[in-house]
Amino acid sequence: MRVCATLPPRGRDLRLDLFRGLANWAIFLDHIPHEVLSAITTRNYGFSDAADLFVFISGYTAACVFGRIMIEQGYVAAASRLAKRASILYAAHIMVLAIYIATVGCVSRGLHDPDDLSQFNVAVFMSHPLWEFIQALALRYRPVNLDVLPLYILLLGTFAPALWLMVRKPTLTLAGSMAVYLAARHFGWNLPASPSGLWYFNPFAWQFLFVLGAWIALGGAQAIQSVIRTRAVFCFAITYIIFAMLVTMATHAPGLGNLLPHWILQPFDPNDKTNLAPYRVVHLMALAIVVTRFVPADSPILQWRALTPLIKCGQNSLQVFCIGIVLSFCAHVAIEMSLNSLWVQIFVGVTGILFMTASAYMWSKRQHRVLLSRTGIRPMYRDITSAEEIPMRVESDWHTGRKPGQPSLAGFSAEASHDG
Repeated sequence: MRVCATLPPRGRDLRLDLFRGLANWAIFLDHIPHEVLSAITTRNYGFSDAADLFVFISGYTAACVFGRIMIEQGYVAAASRLAKRASILYAAHIMVLAIYIATVGCVSRGLHDPDDLSQFNVAVFMSHPLWEFIQALALRYRPVNLDVLPLYILLLGTFAPALWLMVRKPTLTLAGSMAVYLAARHFGWNLPASPSGLWYFNPFAWQFLFVLGAWIALGGAQAIQSVIRTRAVFCFAITYIIFAMLVTMATHAPGLGNLLPHWILQPFDPNDKTNLAPYRVVHLMALAIVVTRFVPADSPILQWRALTPLIKCGQNSLQVFCIGIVLSFCAHVAIEMSLNSLWVQIFVGVTGILFMTASAYMWSKRQHRVLLSRTGIRPMYRDITSAEEIPMRVESDWHTGRKPGQPSLAGFSAEASHDG
């Protein structure tokens, strides 16, 4: 089969970094019980939330980076890179899980508050540590708030065959993914979790959002451009976003719920997040249509200094996410000890975001130093702020003046640009 995928232009799309950073901030705030700042996150104003955005962008970036490797270097090279990336994510998950359990256990015993052990699903680990550790290695045991990363590990680790088919038959691959999604919702397919129950994010359902992002990256956006750019689709997207906001706010506030008929609210309450309800997917696509209309890839908005912290957090998403998971529990403890003080809620929320942002900047500087030590290339531009930008800029210069036999950094830039 010949390659049918259309790869996007080389280089980073800062919109992906911006919204991945926004998703990390929202996940941190949403994981803190009784956090007043979580009222501003998207889950309160629509059907989809930061998890949907995170998985969709992850599929898009995985297709961009590893799809190019598969086309240019073959299946084995792409599969090995995917396995390497999944192993890094797996190691990060095990590490943050151990730190999280230790933090919850120590704080709960120090404050003589055993309720947190049960609330965050750590009590079962304390009772059967060896067995649950084995279950954790198999991605079956997870404390509360550690569900997104195992989903991402599974999706990325099994993505190679789907990516091979997608670069050749993108529409057929998307159709197959949708068939699995519909079958999972109809037959109740899911994976078991420990000690009982099922995965909070059903991988058979959530794989569709991941594959949808990959399909859009590999030519799907161009294929439907003439449709999504029409006035009718744009008006539908705006209308649906407003409808989702009204319904979501009504289900969260009993007073507002009386303003809408019960038969309108019933299909959306509760919001089926585990099995990725179709209205969540439509809501996310509606948001994408509106955002890409107002914020193109070359928009000057992306150069605003005020958005730089979000972009930096998106470029170092894995580290920021892991730090945010641990900080969310620490913030919960501080709020609980203050008896839900409003000022403490604001303080721990802002402090946590500042700490996550500072860690993103520190990690970027570390990557910068590692890249220079590996390549031996001095920065050619004084305005370079992240390690990921260097290979792409150097490569663009070398396209015009590279001597025969000099190595290209294209592979390294692709690897660096995929930070999920």
